[in-house]
Amino acid sequence: MVKNYTSLLVIAFFTLLQFSCSSEETYIPIQESTETSPVIFNPEATPFNTLSEYHFFKDNLKDLTPVVGVLPYQPINSLFTDYAHKKRFIWMPKDQKATYVNDYSILNFPDGTVFIKNFYYQNTLPSNLSRIIETRLMYKSSEGWKFANYIWNDDQTEAYFDLAGSYTDVTFIENGVTKTTTYRIPSAAECFTCHKSEVNSIPIGPKPQNLNKDLAYADGVKNQLQKWIEIGYLEDNLPNTINTVSNWQDVTSTLSDRIRGYLDINCAHCHSQDRHCDYRPVRFAFGDYQGDTSLGVCVDPDTPIAPYSKIVEPDNIARSLIHFRLNNTQEEYRMPLLGRTLIHQEGVILLEQWITSLTQTCQ
Repeated sequence: MVKNYTSLLVIAFFTLLQFSCSSEETYIPIQESTETSPVIFNPEATPFNTLSEYHFFKDNLKDLTPVVGVLPYQPINSLFTDYAHKKRFIWMPKDQKATYVNDYSILNFPDGTVFIKNFYYQNTLPSNLSRIIETRLMYKSSEGWKFANYIWNDDQTEAYFDLAGSYTDVTFIENGVTKTTTYRIPSAAECFTCHKSEVNSIPIGPKPQNLNKDLAYADGVKNQLQKWIEIGYLEDNLPNTINTVSNWQDVTSTLSDRIRGYLDINCAHCHSQDRHCDYRPVRFAFGDYQGDTSLGVCVDPDTPIAPYSKIVEPDNIARSLIHFRLNNTQEEYRMPLLGRTLIHQEGVILLEQWITSLTQTCQ
């Protein structure tokens, strides 16, 4: 069984709203239905030229209103992408379901599974309207996981297949602050860099540790994993408890748990075994944690940059290399390498709080 929640349903709902990532959209509950899904998807075929051809969404495409069988989901923590908001959905073929592997690994998804991830900004200037930038599909074929990216037109009426990679300028208001970014729409090669596991691609976020949370559905607030079981998207073979990441924005959690959650979703896809930066002496994945040395505390950097003596120097931000990298926009220094051109100010503040809380003495 999935982790049980003892608080009242209403409390759980407002907790969800309070601690959901600020760059995430709260989903409007949709009515459940026994209708057959109208989705048209063949994982072995060439991707459609336009997003609308899949029939993932009904009515006005830009409203992203899912059809039957296209289920919204939200991870506990979300990868920072220049303050872009994200709406995520999953679809599976009829009578197919995923199975549990362990708390820290992605679920074992059947062929034909599609993740639909929409990146958009609210309050874009000068119109002060929402603008969808791109919709990324990651789907599982008989040959493994593949990518299909769709770039939205200016009228927000359609999105067109494009894996070449490009840039688009966006000026927007986030939390009352005007920001500007030259947003990077990734190429196929860049998608692979972040999603690689040895020579294959895999999803990053859909692990039990990061899905074990409540979400509002038409029939009430439910645990996401339990909902997937109910609709037939997940085998009912979960353990009684799941070791779950902390929401990095949840101030009731410890700084240690919060920074582990933040680094897990933002950095572990590169800094794990068989990933793009597995040669670095850190392991940021939540399930790889073996103490603070896994996060770089008192660890010598493999590529020294003066004056940073350690990857994390306890109570010394000015000598911690990780702070230099997260607080940097220069491509040769920044971390993560891909997916951002802006500094995630809120994430850097959390990192600073954690570093200054450390009391170890490095040898």
